[in-house]
Amino acid sequence: MGSGKGVIAKHVVLEHKGNMHKFSTMLRDVLNRMYIEESRENIAKLSLMLRQSFGEETFANTMYHDTQRDEHDIVVIDGIRRMADIAYLMQLEHFKFIYVDADLESRYKRVVERGENENDAKKTLEEFKRDQELESETQIRDLKNYADYVIVNDGTYQDLYKKVDEIIAENISK
Repeated sequence: MGSGKGVIAKHVVLEHKGNMHKFSTMLRDVLNRMYIEESRENIAKLSLMLRQSFGEETFANTMYHDTQRDEHDIVVIDGIRRMADIAYLMQLEHFKFIYVDADLESRYKRVVERGENENDAKKTLEEFKRDQELESETQIRDLKNYADYVIVNDGTYQDLYKKVDEIIAENISK
C-alpha cells in the first residue's frame, strides 16, 4: 500500500502508451454494485471470501484473460498480492514481475494524501500499521523474493520514472 504501484502504472499508460488492469477493480465493482463501503477491510474480506469459494487463482485467472485480450504492447497488472497470482501470471508471454517498495511512513503519507478508499484520508498511522496485517497484505512481503526487478521508491517521481523507463527499455529490446 502506497509504495508507488499506481504512479508507475499511470506513467506507463501515459508515457509508453500502455494499459493497466487492477486486481482491485473487480472487487470494487462488486462492492459498489452491492452498495457496500469501499474500505480496505471490505475489499480484503470480499477477496478472501471469493478465493475461498472459487480458488486462490480466481483473480489471477481474470487478469490473465483480461491481459490476453488487451491489444497494447505494454500492460501493467496492478495489485499482485499472492504467490498464486504470480504463478498463474507467469504463463503470460513476456511477463515480468516488478516489486515496488518504500518505507512505512512514506507509504502511510501517500495513502492518506490520495484517499483512494473511503476511510483512507482520516486513517491514523496506527490504523495503517494494522492494515499491514490484513490477509491481503501479509503475503506481499515474501513476493519480493520472486521479483524480476525490485524498485525502491524513496526518491522523486523523476527517479521512479527513470527506473521504470530503464526496465521497459531493457525488455522492449529483447
